[in-house]
Amino acid sequence: MIYFHIEGVGFIIDHQEKLTDWLNTVIVKEGKELEELNYIFCSDDYLLKINQDYLDHDYYTDIITFPYSYQPIKSDIYISVDRVKENAIKHQVPYIVELYRVMVHGLLHMAGYDDHSDEEVKEMRHKEDDYLSILLYKDLK
Repeated sequence: MIYFHIEGVGFIIDHQEKLTDWLNTVIVKEGKELEELNYIFCSDDYLLKINQDYLDHDYYTDIITFPYSYQPIKSDIYISVDRVKENAIKHQVPYIVELYRVMVHGLLHMAGYDDHSDEEVKEMRHKEDDYLSILLYKDLK
């Protein structure tokens, strides 16, 4: 099951059924099974507090993925909508495309991909682009 939650921000996640289908497609293509995936959309300050309290990091981030199980996938994925908006401007991409990129990025972490080295980042971006093309092809702009 895939769930979408909003924590303290004026935010609406559109196309939940299509997004769920897309995310399930990614899971299947990666050879994984799903137990539960929670996307929690929140503010910069909310995610900063989680970063400080649980990861001992004192900086803003766009996403934090808490893996409870990799197979089957069970995770909470926190996404700062504030940071996504800023990154969309910085990278000159539509906000919604950046949001979907971050969503699949968290799921790819759960599928076993990392982004610590340059080579890992390159592979992660390639996967994100491939899966975004599937979603955008379904006309979810």
